[in-house]
Order: sequence, then structure tokens, then C-alpha cells
Amino acid sequence: MANSVVKINNLVKRYGELIALDHFSLDIKEGEVFGLLGPNGSGKTTTINCLLSLLAFDKGDIEVFGKEMSPTAYDIKKEIGVIMQNVAVYEELTVSENIDYFCGLYITDKEERRKCVEDAIKFVGLEDFRKFYPKKLSGGLLRRLNIACGIAHKPKLIILDEPTVAVDPQSRNNILEGIQKLNKQGATIIYTSHYMEEVEQICTRIAIMDKGRKIAEGTKDELKRMIRNTETVNIEILDVSEDIIKEISALPHVYDTAYDGEKLTVYCSGGKHNLIRILDVLQKHDMAFGRVYSELPTLNDVFLEITGKALRDKED
Repeated sequence: MANSVVKINNLVKRYGELIALDHFSLDIKEGEVFGLLGPNGSGKTTTINCLLSLLAFDKGDIEVFGKEMSPTAYDIKKEIGVIMQNVAVYEELTVSENIDYFCGLYITDKEERRKCVEDAIKFVGLEDFRKFYPKKLSGGLLRRLNIACGIAHKPKLIILDEPTVAVDPQSRNNILEGIQKLNKQGATIIYTSHYMEEVEQICTRIAIMDKGRKIAEGTKDELKRMIRNTETVNIEILDVSEDIIKEISALPHVYDTAYDGEKLTVYCSGGKHNLIRILDVLQKHDMAFGRVYSELPTLNDVFLEITGKALRDKED
């Protein structure tokens, strides 16, 4: 079994009467791309700040690489790269100079640092922009620079907090592919995002938190098996009577239906032949219908059912 890179045990953080983290625990193994998800105010940012010893907590303990984390644990911190949602670079420095500055916080040898900076520039695809100042970069290129500054010293643990907010699709794909490449090169990743398709694409394991508590954890497939909905059948159809909808609602494994006058949506839990049974009912009544499509549950469905909240809100 892989070693634990991050171990958070029974963490409590209070702000007066508000409990931001309520006995929160987490165990992230070496080599994982670990998704940390939660709605607005769930405690994700507080968790990250406590993990980095930027914020004191009331109870619990945190270990990183098997050692107790503390504000002065510089031997641990030099192995961590942090890329936060808000871009943090110096406007008066060029792309190369920015990466060199942040890399220099960890690596003092000039030759080693020069190679790391060059590797980081190539990794994020900024070879043609090395002499540009940040204000001359597009939003997507600026995000790439932000990532390069956080990973140039080749950390073993990388924390990415909403790294693809407000970037174009090409830059988003570039960033996601880069994260997967970093993981293949040996880095353990902690990833937060409000874009569920990103989490499904890159995360090997996911924790969902709400109100400072962990409420679900597992692979994307394990999480999907936790919810009632296993299949949603959509049928474009006009003039469906209440009697036909009731007949469909009575089918095995159907637990809910919705009809808006143009589309019939049937929610199923379990079963392997739901679509066939539904179409049999419609054909029995000689009902004409248009497009038919079946959808498997997504992480967003999991999130909505478990928390009762939409995920894609503002960051907490």
C-alpha cells in the first residue's frame, strides 16, 4: 500500500461561534490526484490553509510526508507547491524572472535553478513568452505562468486551488494535461474545482465536504454508487397523457418522472433494461416520439444528491 503524503486527523477550526472544520479527517496517498470538493463555505480553503500551516487550528493534527506540519517545518514546505485561484506574480518581472524568483525561494544553486526555470517554462508552454511581462499575457497564459511559479522547484506535493477559473478551453486542456503529466512524474496532487468534468477527468479519488465535515469519499465510480439515481432516460415527446406517465412511473426501478410538455424525463434506480421497458409502454400506446437518450449519473448528480446544493458557486 502506498504511503500517506497528507494525513489530517480530527481537525477542528472555529471562528467564534462558527465551526469551519468539524472533526475533519483526510488521508491522501502517494501518487494520487485527490479531488477536494465542497459548496460555498464548506471549508475547503480553510483546510488548505491549515494544511499549509498558514492558519492555526483548535484541535487535531496534520502530518505531511509522515512528519508533523508546523509553521516552521521548512523541510516539509520546500517539497510543496501551491497554485491558488488568485494569480500571484510580480508585474515588474518578466515570465522568466518571475519563475526564477519563486524557484529561488527553494533552490539557491544558480545552475540548478536555471535548469528548473527552463524546465518549468517548457512544461507550461511559455517558450515564446519568456521575456513578456504579466500584463502582456492573456488570462490563460497568466494561469500557466502561475502554475510554472508553483512547480518550478519540482515539489512532491502540489496543491491546485481552482487553477482553470476563467480560462479558454485550449488553456484549460493544457493545464489539465499538465497536471496529469506532473502526477505521472511522481507528484501527489490535491485539486479543488467547481468544474465537475475536470474532476471526473483527472482525479483518482475524491472527497466531498460540507459544513466542515467530510460527507463522502471514494473513486468517482464508488461515489456514483452511493446515490439513488443510476440512469436518467430522456424522451422528446408531445401530448403524453397522465395515465401513460403513471404507467411508466409504475415500472420496476423507476422512482420519479418529469414532463414539461416536450420532454419526458424518467429517473431510474438500478435495473439493466429501463430504456426498453419505457419504450415498450410508449409503443403499446402507439405514441410517436423523437430523440431518446439515456444518461448515467455524473459527479454533479452525486454532489447535488449528497449535499442538496449546486457546486458551481463562488469559491469559499
